[in-house]
Amino acid sequence: MAGRMLALDFGASSARAMLGSIQGSTLMMEEIHRWENVPIFYQDHMCWDIDTLFTEIRYALRKAHEAGGFDAVGIDTWGVDFGLLDKDGKLLQPPVHYRDQRTNGILPEVFQKIPAQRLYETTGSQIMEINTAFQLFALHKEDPDIWNRAQTALLMPDLLAYLLTGVCGAEYSICSTTQLMDCRKKVWASEVFEALGIPQIFPPVTPSGSIRGKLSQEVCEACGIPSVPVIAVSSHDTASAVASTLHDAPDTAFLSSGTWSLLGIERDTPVTSEQAYEYAFANEGGHGGKIHFLKNLTGLWLVQESRRQWEREGKQYSFAQLEAWAEKSNCESRIDTQDPVLAVPGDVPGQICALCQKTGQPVPQSPGDVVRCIYESLADTYARTVREIEQCTQTSVKGLHIVGGGSRGKLLPQLTANRIGCTVFAGPVEATVLGNLLVQMEALGIPNDGIHWEESMRRYERLT
Repeated sequence: MAGRMLALDFGASSARAMLGSIQGSTLMMEEIHRWENVPIFYQDHMCWDIDTLFTEIRYALRKAHEAGGFDAVGIDTWGVDFGLLDKDGKLLQPPVHYRDQRTNGILPEVFQKIPAQRLYETTGSQIMEINTAFQLFALHKEDPDIWNRAQTALLMPDLLAYLLTGVCGAEYSICSTTQLMDCRKKVWASEVFEALGIPQIFPPVTPSGSIRGKLSQEVCEACGIPSVPVIAVSSHDTASAVASTLHDAPDTAFLSSGTWSLLGIERDTPVTSEQAYEYAFANEGGHGGKIHFLKNLTGLWLVQESRRQWEREGKQYSFAQLEAWAEKSNCESRIDTQDPVLAVPGDVPGQICALCQKTGQPVPQSPGDVVRCIYESLADTYARTVREIEQCTQTSVKGLHIVGGGSRGKLLPQLTANRIGCTVFAGPVEATVLGNLLVQMEALGIPNDGIHWEESMRRYERLT
């Protein structure tokens, strides 16, 4: 059995290149390169540093070649953000970051064009100001001439694939994050584009696992590598993460736990009922045309931004230290993890203390107390969301599979198991990369039935 695949996995704060190779009956992974994903400011907007990202990609390609080479490349990223190309295929400006403030307060104006519930029924997307539809609407308000210059819109993984291949495309799972795709027909929703006055300049929606193109001659010459296929994997990182849990029972929910927490269940059809709308669930695309009925929740961002605040104060704490201190903490205070004040970069620990004081609870006194408060509050949020899933889908969730960074330690999975009252499976941490590699294997025609999943990718701890 042969096969070496390169997974390029982009998160909101860092990115890495992981080389996957099949050795006997085991799928092995090796980190080739990792780098920070640091935003820049361009014309008063918070943007992604696309030039640096592409420079790092080329470096990763060279390192992977030196490490033994690869047969294909797959890219996954966060959702909603995009770049605009002109008629010559050149990027008009750096892609704007979803945390930029240009969409703040935009929703009432949008709902004058198309009612919120109609928008939800059509797209199945959780209505959030950061969604692509609202970013495009805000962009046109700011720059009414933009459509005279923009020829093509590409979502982030498709944009990076374009820079590698010169081929434009739009993969299903990432398209489902835009609030612009019909969740039943799985094509762009013309009704929404027309209502918002946005021209449809995205490429047609294609399924995950499609071969997008091959590395361009320019890229190959710059990196000193041969041309190999670039595969449009389940390019939304959540979809890739869930693809690594495909052997789970149908009544097992998933929690992709990273900067964001994506908690849901896989289905064949979307749910766009009034109850699902009121609970703010999304219907996002998964591999094989599946629907991931999920809620997008603030997740480990609260710990990450707390750690950054302490660093700004001159205090250097590792995540392992914070986890250990949280385990020993007796803090019983709780916060609403979805409170908008916690979504703003800055003094998150201070905001948490202020929320506790405002609700008459003991104020956390140490970093360990703050993290314990976050974990306990996240576990409450997860348990409530599981109950909402059961109500909306008329199913009984028998287990929860946590993947990603939140499965690394024992505390958060155990607290979640305690709250939900069912079996929780924790791991793998590298679920997104594993899902990326699995779809590449499928596209290359490499069978996976001979892989020992327990050994390779399902190293989890069973918690009850």
